[in-house]
Amino acid sequence: MSLQLTPRGLQYIEAVAEHGSIQAASRSVGIAASAIDRQIKLMEDRLGVLLFDRMTTGMSITPAGEMFVVLARRWRADENQIFSDIKKMQGVDLGHIRILAMDSLVNGLVPRFLARMAASYPRVRIDVDVGTPDDAVIALEDGKCDIALAFNLRPQRDLHVVWSTELPLYCVARPDHALASSKNVTLNDVRNHANVVQSRALPIRRILEARHSWMFSNGPPPVVTNSLQLLKHLAVEGNHVALTSEMDAAPELLDGRLVGISVSGINIPAQSISVAINSRRVLPRMTMMVSDILADEAQAMLEAVRAKA
Repeated sequence: MSLQLTPRGLQYIEAVAEHGSIQAASRSVGIAASAIDRQIKLMEDRLGVLLFDRMTTGMSITPAGEMFVVLARRWRADENQIFSDIKKMQGVDLGHIRILAMDSLVNGLVPRFLARMAASYPRVRIDVDVGTPDDAVIALEDGKCDIALAFNLRPQRDLHVVWSTELPLYCVARPDHALASSKNVTLNDVRNHANVVQSRALPIRRILEARHSWMFSNGPPPVVTNSLQLLKHLAVEGNHVALTSEMDAAPELLDGRLVGISVSGINIPAQSISVAINSRRVLPRMTMMVSDILADEAQAMLEAVRAKA
């Protein structure tokens, strides 16, 4: 039987919220439906609020219930970290690390980092989710990830930056594009060509729009996407150019499928990339080691790109 430190009440609430009914939750956790129902009702009576709305079609979690689901997930995350740290104290390189990374990094930096982890710590489990910088901050706050690798992280009181560096704005294009031979370009140069831009889900778009809104209203209509993989694909395979960073397009810059052109002008925004953790949480040593390895790989990739330029 596996050791469970998370209180049963929290486990039951989380299971009912996930499966939508007490009967389905019962099958999932292997506990009688009556016991789950009784535990939830006891908690509701004590709190004086409903944790679920009971309907003929199932159970719908209330805002109060959602707070308990968040607590359950945080508890389980801390539980996993405690087990990982104990194993580390015993000299066993075990662990379970959850990382939230950006879409643009999943074909370059992230595989490189995972290859190093597999070679050095094969018994450490790594979960990688993809999200936006806003997602990264929320995931760190809620305990849904241990490490965030993100662009333009918003400053937060409980966010500790392990590593960070500034990234100037670049225009990326195919080597045979009309702009590719330029040493630098202006935003107007970019806007005169077919271009693909990030959606408002990404901070760089919001920054550009605040400072240079004319880019998104004048000239040919751009392709808009929240996928940096699609953005890079259109630049590599088509006639589009894109405004992004060296790290976004690192694999394509390194293998020569794209070239990076410095963007000059007034009020040109720079980006940043960071490896961050939640400073409120006591993290096992393995998590800190992994964050340092991730930062080391990010710095190495950035230096490789700049050496090639």
